[in-house]
Amino acid sequence: MKREDIAEKYKWNLNRIVNGSDEFEKLFKDVESNVDACLKFKGKLNDFKVVERLLSVDTDLSIKLERLYCYAAMHSDEDVKDNFYLSLEAKVENLVTRYNSNNSFIIPEFLSYDDNLINDYIKRFSEHDKFFKDILREKKHILSYPEEKILAKVSEVHSSFSSIFSILDNGDLNFPNIKYEDKSVKLTHGNYSLFLQNPIRNIRKQAYNKYYKTYRAYLQTITAIYSGSLKKDCFSAKVRNFKSCLEKALFFEDVSPVVYNNLIDSVSKNLKHLHEYVAFRKKTLNVEKLYMYDMYVPIIDEARVELEYEDAFKLVTEGLLCLGQDYIDGINKSFSENYIDVFETENKKSGAYSNSCYGVFPYVLLNYQKTTHDVFTIAHELGHSMHSYYSAKAQPYSKANYTIFVAEVASTVNEVLLIKHILKTTADKNLKKFLLSYYLDMFRTTLFRQTMFSEFEKIAHNLTEKNKPVNSESLSKEYLKLNKKYYGKDIVSDKNIAIEWCRIPHFYRSFYVYKYATGIISAINIANQILKDDNAVTNYKKFLCSGGSDSPVELLKIAGVDLETEKPFDFAMEEFNKTLTELKSLK
Repeated sequence: MKREDIAEKYKWNLNRIVNGSDEFEKLFKDVESNVDACLKFKGKLNDFKVVERLLSVDTDLSIKLERLYCYAAMHSDEDVKDNFYLSLEAKVENLVTRYNSNNSFIIPEFLSYDDNLINDYIKRFSEHDKFFKDILREKKHILSYPEEKILAKVSEVHSSFSSIFSILDNGDLNFPNIKYEDKSVKLTHGNYSLFLQNPIRNIRKQAYNKYYKTYRAYLQTITAIYSGSLKKDCFSAKVRNFKSCLEKALFFEDVSPVVYNNLIDSVSKNLKHLHEYVAFRKKTLNVEKLYMYDMYVPIIDEARVELEYEDAFKLVTEGLLCLGQDYIDGINKSFSENYIDVFETENKKSGAYSNSCYGVFPYVLLNYQKTTHDVFTIAHELGHSMHSYYSAKAQPYSKANYTIFVAEVASTVNEVLLIKHILKTTADKNLKKFLLSYYLDMFRTTLFRQTMFSEFEKIAHNLTEKNKPVNSESLSKEYLKLNKKYYGKDIVSDKNIAIEWCRIPHFYRSFYVYKYATGIISAINIANQILKDDNAVTNYKKFLCSGGSDSPVELLKIAGVDLETEKPFDFAMEEFNKTLTELKSLK
């Protein structure tokens, strides 16, 4: 369908960001003429008046650049082949690069000053206190200026491991064909996951075996790349005076290693629930042996919630009524005032996202189809939007952006609330079974699987830190042990799954995936609190309003989730167990 064939009410109005191309050019020229403005403050940041002016100029430029980029990029997403908006986006990106280069002196200069001066700035500049607190916190791990210059040059080499793996993984790997519907179809990264969901078992088996056969041919090369990445992490941790790679990675996220260890420990002691799920899957699929290629095929046929967009939005709204009228007013504003781009059109960017720039109500891009998944996508993206809305409304620009650690909490809260609403209100037994299975798969893929990845990363880094052998044999041996530990005796952990570690791109962004697990754990706790206690709604909104004003772990405590204790982790495990028990009870 062409974009011009879509009714205006289903298309977003981006003129609220910048009012058309003429205003865009005017704003662009304004920023371009002032992009060097902060350079005049270089070497003078020990003066209160100078810093006051710097912060004001920098904030103004940042907000304007954000608006320019959102306008160009989101228009480009309407038609990814539209050269006009592609060129606008490229213009803004070049300007952002120039701006970042000009401002690169700011943090190093503040780091060079005495702690007493930075403490004074914390008191004087309350809107920017988090910025200065982070400088003080990180200062002990920052080296001298000449040393930092050397590390900056080394970082160009260090960043290559991820790029090399990506080139190999996305360019050089040549997957074979598989037999599918009397045709020979080439296996790709994109269709591999679809083949694993195919109800015909032989197709799943073919895809699985041939996929890993391809990786096995490159196993030694990938091992060398990953081993180099591990050594890079160890070098970086040591040179910055950290006890471990894990400590360094979490320090710069302002997260205690206690959280990471709580995740692994709590999941490990509750793996019996995942083992029960695997046994249930084996029984439901009615197979003598369950293999890893059987873990993604649906065990409950989809009960399609085939709703027109308006009806789907109404269902989402009903599911979120417990969050209060101001929250509902916000999502209704998205619906009625053209902040959502709803339907798939020719050359439109695929998928879905929420995007915002400071001072403008958040936007959502959808490609809505009448499926259950797309109904939940509405709830998910509106969660992001409302988090951004509350945050920007309550916080100054410098503290409005929340961190990646909490980025998926609000979106997942909405999904959990919607699942529980439909389960409570529907009489359709098949729909209940499907939603319970859908919920269990959220746990399995986002909580259990990502925690297993997190534990593997910890083991791999520990081997490197202790100068123990890190090769394809040792890494595969450890991974196979973890797979057996997590999935239990009712599944065959074979030689293929032992090398799964070699195909995970996230491992080149060390200690990242644990945030997926802590995010869903936090959301499950918050959603259940909301349904039990009105005060929890108030506390949750305080969290949404907090933006990036404190460390993410401290901010989650506002919403009643303390990840430095075992309680939220154990609650999530029990929720998984209750959900599985309920699904088993539905004959």
